[in-house]
Amino acid sequence: MTASTDFQKINSVKLSQTQDNMTIFKSIFGNSEQSPVKNNNVLWNHLTDLNQLDDLIAHSKETPVLIFKHSTQCSVSRMALKQFENDFDLSFKVTPYFLDLIAFRLVSNAIAEKFQVAHQSPQLLLIKNGVSVYDVSHNAIDAADLKSKL
Repeated sequence: MTASTDFQKINSVKLSQTQDNMTIFKSIFGNSEQSPVKNNNVLWNHLTDLNQLDDLIAHSKETPVLIFKHSTQCSVSRMALKQFENDFDLSFKVTPYFLDLIAFRLVSNAIAEKFQVAHQSPQLLLIKNGVSVYDVSHNAIDAADLKSKL
């Protein structure tokens, strides 16, 4: 065996061990790359395209729309999302949209511009008649408070 072959085998074993460790880690703590866990309280519409914003604005003229901007790389965002989903009971009153702002940064930037809000993560916006009428972030995200704004 050559030194190059030995090096390749060692790296292959290390890579395999690292992947095994990451699988265990993800099974305990979750995978930050995953979209949010399906939750019976919230039937999310995923925001993935700039063109959806025009549809969302038009829809908000009939039914209030909420946008939850989530960073898949932030534990505070994950905690706020889980808490919001657990407390949410407004599916009959609002249309909920979910934005993975890491994967869809252009959509996130367009939201900040169209609705004249500063970018935050996590962030919750309530859109009525095409305008953001409620905008909160971090630990201020509260389903009961949102309910009072409807």
